[in-house]
Formats: sequence, C-alpha cells, structure tokens
Amino acid sequence: MRFLMPAVLLATTAHAHGSHSGSEKPVVPDDANWMTKHMAEEHHLDHWDPASFFTLHDFNSDGVWQPEEILRTYGVFDESNKDLPPARRDEILAELMALLDPDQDGKVTQKEFVAVMAEGKTLPDVGTGPGHHGDDEYEYEIHHWEKYHDDDTQLEDLTHPEDIEHFKKHEEMERQQELLDNVGKRTMFEENIPAMFLRELR
Repeated sequence: MRFLMPAVLLATTAHAHGSHSGSEKPVVPDDANWMTKHMAEEHHLDHWDPASFFTLHDFNSDGVWQPEEILRTYGVFDESNKDLPPARRDEILAELMALLDPDQDGKVTQKEFVAVMAEGKTLPDVGTGPGHHGDDEYEYEIHHWEKYHDDDTQLEDLTHPEDIEHFKKHEEMERQQELLDNVGKRTMFEENIPAMFLRELR
C-alpha cells in the first residue's frame, strides 16, 4: 500500500487544535465519575469547575446547551458510536435532559447546570465512552499521537494501524481536492453536451 504524508502535516500534527505538550493526561482513579474521566481523557484537565465545564462544551458559544451539544459532549456522533441505535440515543438524551433541564424548555442554561452540580449530582456514564467530541485531528492527537509519538517522530515511525488509517484519510481528502480543482479548471463539461452536438464537435 502506498503511504504518503505531506511534510507540513507531520510538522504540525502535534500542535493541531492547541498543543498539549508539557501537559500529560492527568491520572484519575478507576472509580472517578464520568465528568472527571472525561476532562482528563479528552481535555487533559484535572482542575475545573462546573461553570468552566459548561462553557467548554457550549460548542456554539450561545450560553445554552442544546440537545445536540449534550449528545456531542458524550461522543454520540463520534465514529466510535456509529452503531448506537437511534432508540438508545433518544433514551440517553431523555435521561440527561431529565437531570439537567428542570423547567423542561428543551435546553440547559449554565445557571441550571451549575445548580444541578451544586446539589452534588454529576453527569452519568451512559456507556458511550469518554465522550469523543473533537474532529479527527483532535481525537488522533490526544488519543494516539501523544501516547505513542512526540515532536521527534519520523515518518518511518508512523507504523501503527491508527497512524496508517489517519493519514490514509488525508490522502483521500487530498485526492478529492485534486479532483475538485481539476473540475474547476474545465470550461466545458462534455457529459452536459447533448449527443447531437457532440457529433459535430468530434
């Protein structure tokens, strides 16, 4: 299999989406709650409060959590949960909204979230993993690159299945972009010309 990786990509992968260099993933006990594990696994943070947790997961920065943002926080839309049945997704959302949305208006404000946490409650583990909610670059960086590679990693060191799959996606993206660029350069699309006129052109 031909395996290529742009040099600039190798140079920048370790710093994509904010560098974590110098800040290793905090070690958390096995019996830690889901929120603690999520913040350590996904964000490399062991010091945070409910307000900062809320803001970090307010993905569109509008001051409220919509249902889609809550599901995204739990990684429901991640590739790792692609086989999650729609019925289970609905159950998860209903459980979380019952916990976080006391006025039942279909969204969660920061005030509501902080109040729930102040009661000693926490976001439950619903069985969808640590909550992968970043894009492919972010997830690859924090779950693979930082565990097995560093800034001194060479191209020949990228032999893990995760490396090959990740950069295979990049190759495909580049190939698709080349196709789009080539289409953009064409001034005439033969497939759109009626057959009667094609005979005259040939």
